[in-house]
Amino acid sequence: MTDRHLEAGAAVAARLNPTLHEALSARYDGLLPGMADSLIEWAYGHHYARPGLDLKTRQLCTVAALAAMGGGTGPQLRVNVAHALAAGASRTEITEAIWQMAVYGGMPAAINGLNAAAEVFAAADEAAAAG
Repeated sequence: MTDRHLEAGAAVAARLNPTLHEALSARYDGLLPGMADSLIEWAYGHHYARPGLDLKTRQLCTVAALAAMGGGTGPQLRVNVAHALAAGASRTEITEAIWQMAVYGGMPAAINGLNAAAEVFAAADEAAAAG
């Protein structure tokens, strides 16, 4: 693990979800020590922090890929829809990225993706209304 990539990954993860790193640690480090740091360093430090694409575009690509993979990605898809919103993607951009995957992942995968996005949007609306 490189400190540079872990630091870069932690910064990206904190921008998308300030509690992500600690939530991953709490959930997985008891099962697999260091898993949270590994994920933050590799996924966010080596990939999301790369130059060449802005964070919003990377998140839209992630949402599209997870949607195309189908129903088994629901939890990760919901997290990344929320991250796409945090990175500045609009609801229209997110739903269009998911809908495009009907061509590549099939209609059921796209529908499952849209359902996951609708859940995230509804939760965001509830949170906004609450305060």
